[in-house]
Amino acid sequence: MCDQKHFDEDLQEFETRGQVTRKQFGVMLGAGMAMMLPQVANAVTVVESDVTVTTPDGAADCYFVHPATGTAPAVLVWPDIFGLRPAFRQMGKRLAESGYSVLVVNPFYRAKKAPTSEAGSATPIQQVMPLAQGLNETTHMTDAKAFIGWLDKQASVAKNRKVGTQGYCMGGPMAFRTAAAVPDRVGAVASFHGGGLATDKPNSPHLQAAKTKAQFLVAIAENDDTRSPKDKEMLKETFAKASLSAEIEVYAGSAHGWCPPDSRVYNEPNAEKAWSRLLALYGKALA
Repeated sequence: MCDQKHFDEDLQEFETRGQVTRKQFGVMLGAGMAMMLPQVANAVTVVESDVTVTTPDGAADCYFVHPATGTAPAVLVWPDIFGLRPAFRQMGKRLAESGYSVLVVNPFYRAKKAPTSEAGSATPIQQVMPLAQGLNETTHMTDAKAFIGWLDKQASVAKNRKVGTQGYCMGGPMAFRTAAAVPDRVGAVASFHGGGLATDKPNSPHLQAAKTKAQFLVAIAENDDTRSPKDKEMLKETFAKASLSAEIEVYAGSAHGWCPPDSRVYNEPNAEKAWSRLLALYGKALA
């Protein structure tokens, strides 16, 4: 989950394992080393731009990247609590190079333009928590409709193909609710170390998502599973009852936040495994 206590615990665990020290992490960020992602095999040429999407609550600054020619299935990316930043631009571009029209959003546009965390994932969590607390179920749903609507107006987006959406950390519930907000368009949903996916409330994101026809990929951090071991069972049971295709897996050796390349607990082998499963999901559900 997204709180300073757990982030500090995760880093301490990595230091204990000898995987990274605080000093090494700072050097990596300063040198840009943590921003390097493996290259895409047979990558297509892409066009990237900063765009503004009008929503019911204002103007959202976003990053849009897509193949230079033809049309491609759209993907809406919800960042983690540290928001739209270079790491997520790299992730979005890599996805576009794999054949998708990708919109990476600034979920905090109501309060602040990106970057909302100047030091990326090294930003103290207390500085960004108020931004996250300003969002709720209503903003998730209205934003999702606006972003999907904007994507459907783009010439690079294949209108005859379903849309994918993926979220990280707090973005997990947003991705689930995107499917609920636009059920006829969303065909695939992916959550990576998502927090608050399954609750005991009637408006729990997993219950809302289960009313759709989307296919799901839920990649859970090992330490998140340790803290909330019942969540995966709730997800499995709910999606099974709804007869929905759902790959739900705990990634051994991973800590909350392991996917973004600027994360202090970035785990490249597990991140690449999750990436391969994401491409498999989209290749099947958005074909």
